[in-house]
Amino acid sequence: MAERNKRKSINGVVTSRSGDKSIKVVYFYKIPHPLYRKEIKRKTVVHAHDESNECGVGDRVEIMETRPLSKLKRWRVTRVIQKAPVVG
Repeated sequence: MAERNKRKSINGVVTSRSGDKSIKVVYFYKIPHPLYRKEIKRKTVVHAHDESNECGVGDRVEIMETRPLSKLKRWRVTRVIQKAPVVG
């Protein structure tokens, strides 16, 4: 993709296909505890736009910030990093 100013780009895992051209992506990060300084695992779930409906549950994807596309969608899929393994 062409350079799009300084938009945030994150990697995450698709947890749900929530309607046509929509997915939920979860990404994990660590922050230090305010008092004890031990690293704590946290996660954030964001709604993203999947224009070509190519993502499935379990896929690793890269998403980029974009203008508001709906009530909750502010991210869009830029690429699929790794497809989920097929069981069976």
